Amino acid sequence: MTYSVAVSGASGYAGGEILRILAAHPDVEIRTVTAHSNAGQPLIQHQPHLRSLAHLTLSETSPEVLAGHDIVFLALPHGQSGQYTDALGDTPLVIDAGADHRLTTEADWDRFYGGDFHEPWAYGVPELPVAGAKQRERLVGASRIAAPGCNASTVSLSLAPGVAAGVIDSADIVTVLAVGPSGAGKSLKTNLLASEVLGTANPYAVGGTHRHIPEIAQALRGAGAEGKIGISFTPVLVPMARGILATSTAPIAPGATDEQIRAAWETAYGDETFVQLLPAGQFPRTADVVGANTALMGLAIDRDANRVIVVTAVDNLVKGTAGAAVQSMNIALGLAEGTALSVNGVAP
Repeated sequence: MTYSVAVSGASGYAGGEILRILAAHPDVEIRTVTAHSNAGQPLIQHQPHLRSLAHLTLSETSPEVLAGHDIVFLALPHGQSGQYTDALGDTPLVIDAGADHRLTTEADWDRFYGGDFHEPWAYGVPELPVAGAKQRERLVGASRIAAPGCNASTVSLSLAPGVAAGVIDSADIVTVLAVGPSGAGKSLKTNLLASEVLGTANPYAVGGTHRHIPEIAQALRGAGAEGKIGISFTPVLVPMARGILATSTAPIAPGATDEQIRAAWETAYGDETFVQLLPAGQFPRTADVVGANTALMGLAIDRDANRVIVVTAVDNLVKGTAGAAVQSMNIALGLAEGTALSVNGVAP
């Protein structure tokens, strides 16, 4: 069976990455691409790297245009997906790459986003430990999927094994992330101009204000965290187009041995294709995952500081967004999970 697909927000970074991956997918036909201000223009004008899709023209984003497909991907700014998802009740599978359906509590949505709250959907991070299993099981047969926030899924994957195994204390998590500006989308913003980014590292959303914090806490509760979850989260824009390098630390739980700590991550990800724990003493670079649907992580145990350190690298547009969305789509449809997705990056 070939599934018909519509992709909204197709002129943006996330939409373009979804299209790049789907263009190599043998089981889908990209039938419709939509945009807002760029509607009516050739897709290739905004995504010149997608040569195989040069025949497509951007349509206006509307429920009527998106309806009638087997699968709809929404790659829209936060707060804009809900108006379309409410109208796509007859669409067999809808995948939202925005935040509108990620959070399970209205209070978190009101505090970090605001506007209308929409029901939570199945969270699109298949490898995430959840209640003694994996989130993958909740994606099988799903008709509505919320693709993750790129920073949120990176930190959640980094720490969830330790939470699930009870070898770290989730009350004092500190994470600092080096982030490429493509994670902020394609809209023109002064702080993302090359002259503002090149040659400097710029912290932002400092002091507990970043919108991905409740998403991380939600994932860690699902992994088994009890009591307070304390997250000091500091993202830093660095001059690379793509990538996240997240350095996350948490106190070692009383009595946890070095062997138990490393075993927690080895057990969680030892059989996973797209989340890989590196050998002891090795740590990833963002260059190792460019273009790949892979999260690579290194783990260290600092007994002097009594903390576990996990360093994780992902391509924010692939494993952080579009790759996670397509991987979740494959699971929901009963296709081979890795279809159209690669563990190989691009170098140099």
